[in-house]
Amino acid sequence: MNQLKLFVHLTRLNKPIGFMLLFWPCSWGLAFAFELDKDINHFLFFLLLFFLGSILMRSAGCIFNDIVDEKIDKKVKRTKNRPIASAKVSKQRAFFYVTVLCSFAFLILIQFNKLTIALGVASMILAFSYPFMKRITYWPQLFLGLTFNWGILMGWVALMNYISFDIVLLYLSAIFWTLGYDTIYGAQDLTDDEIIGNKSTAIKFKKNIKIFVSLCYLISSIIIIFLFYSKMQLNFKTSPFILFFISLFYQLILFDKNNPSKCLQCFKINNWSGLFLFTGILGFTF
Repeated sequence: MNQLKLFVHLTRLNKPIGFMLLFWPCSWGLAFAFELDKDINHFLFFLLLFFLGSILMRSAGCIFNDIVDEKIDKKVKRTKNRPIASAKVSKQRAFFYVTVLCSFAFLILIQFNKLTIALGVASMILAFSYPFMKRITYWPQLFLGLTFNWGILMGWVALMNYISFDIVLLYLSAIFWTLGYDTIYGAQDLTDDEIIGNKSTAIKFKKNIKIFVSLCYLISSIIIIFLFYSKMQLNFKTSPFILFFISLFYQLILFDKNNPSKCLQCFKINNWSGLFLFTGILGFTF
């Protein structure tokens, strides 16, 4: 039972916000494609596969991140008790877990068409490069945006089997969304990261961090409006988009870089943001 608790802690399964933020972009891509495909069975089946894949890959990513960051995590108050940093789980066991989780994820991946499989394999390069980014650039949040929202392309391609300009725009919008919310998340460790020497957009823009996050959310919202404005009318189908925009604006009101609990609260709101946008895109298909 103790090993099970350590595994849950290691994979952050007790903190579902992580795998949900990986899943929502997949669902956006699927919902966007469903408007053209209209195959409800494929849509629901793929939605389930992407949900399971998001849990598996986020879990594997968390473990790999902790392996890479073992020495750093020991120096940060929020992370010093993580299983690897506290030596409760060995690196050998952690690598075994990563291998098993990625193997199950691959079994899910091969249920899709060849282009989706190719995109999924390519995403591994992004996923396993991300933990090193904070050592070499002030923009690890941008790299996370590229990585976490790759599922938009995969979701679309799973149904359509090609990449369109519109889906690339949706991907771009999601990158700015992630750039905003992960900057908020990074503000929790701003002081520790500066002492250790980690880099982040929270540090780079710390004097104007709310302006930077506002700009990211504004760009993301403008792209969303550009993509869907022709379908937006004053009816119930538009309300999820309005809720999406409100959820971003509310974060900006609530956000306080000097209050870690407020930062985490703002970050978690993005689970609702993801749901609102999924509901909005899907609403146009009916």
